[in-house]
Amino acid sequence: MSAIRYGCLVLADGSVFEGELIGAEREVASGEVVFNTSMSGYQEIITDPSYAGQIINFTYPHIGNYGVNSSDVESQRPHCRGIIIRELARRHSNWRSEGDLDSYLKFEGVPGIAGIDTRRLTRHIRNHGSMSGAFGELNEKKLGAVAAAELGTSGIDLVSQVTTNTPYTVGNGPWRVVVYDLGVKQSILEQLGKIATIEVVPADTTAEEVIERNPHGVFLSNGPGDPEMAGAVVSAIKDFLGVIPVFGICLGHQVLSLALGGRSFKMKFGHHGGNVPVQNELTGKVEITSQNHNFAIESGSVPGVVETHVCLNDGTLEGLRCQDLPAFSVQYHPEASPGPHDSRYLFDQFAELMSSFHGDQS
Repeated sequence: MSAIRYGCLVLADGSVFEGELIGAEREVASGEVVFNTSMSGYQEIITDPSYAGQIINFTYPHIGNYGVNSSDVESQRPHCRGIIIRELARRHSNWRSEGDLDSYLKFEGVPGIAGIDTRRLTRHIRNHGSMSGAFGELNEKKLGAVAAAELGTSGIDLVSQVTTNTPYTVGNGPWRVVVYDLGVKQSILEQLGKIATIEVVPADTTAEEVIERNPHGVFLSNGPGDPEMAGAVVSAIKDFLGVIPVFGICLGHQVLSLALGGRSFKMKFGHHGGNVPVQNELTGKVEITSQNHNFAIESGSVPGVVETHVCLNDGTLEGLRCQDLPAFSVQYHPEASPGPHDSRYLFDQFAELMSSFHGDQS
């Protein structure tokens, strides 16, 4: 058994949390600290590119109990800065398991800290908002200085850190769809692959390059950080809106809204988890959704749209549909992974939108 490595987490406001270091050995790890309320799916969460620049605080107290496997990864490597947990499982047990979480973190270079009072930490973030933090073996004063110097996610281009460098093709469905990789998850590509043959392209792909591919639709993926820093994508969207049907989720929803003239803002502590209630304003139905974002679009700021979905926790805008253009978007993750599958109908709605625009391709 390896020796216990003691350390502590220090937030930018000076709050201190003592614990035991796990995962990859780092003198210090820093980033914006956010909490995730999902009860399972820790591997999918850790490998979600939308967490670039952030340290994930898991509210569920027991993490690692079913191990890890190669099927549940959402990207080629984790982009989060680290993880914070209450208790790391001493044993993992599941028929799908291929290894333990601590070894996985070491292999992927992800540092972590366990033994933290994550309930206290979560309450602190809820009261004071997401803030930068640092953890490691350094003393509290040095960790506090690192935390204070951490830039966070506002005004930072994080998409360029997670997007693909070269285009690639997946799926075998009847439609042809270009996916803007702003930090796309593997499970999204799996869902889209059921309805389309997909070409995934880098985030800086121009509108001309998209139009040359002659796709039936364009999908704007999830991704990390501040939508105001995704200017190249916003400019491209303006040039193919009305020419190609568009579906956006998460960051894709935000950049579509900006392209339409909307305004974004940073939330106090964001939405991170697989249990967020959203009401479909068109049907009245409530969906339990998976979400991961720290920014949102200001309700009423996007001209020419019908606001289709609203978060029942705080009233924030969760979806819209253009009135005169073939485009719609949602703030949450219809693919889930982890989370409920209440919203996967949206992929079929995308196929219906392409069908109404181009004609049936079946």
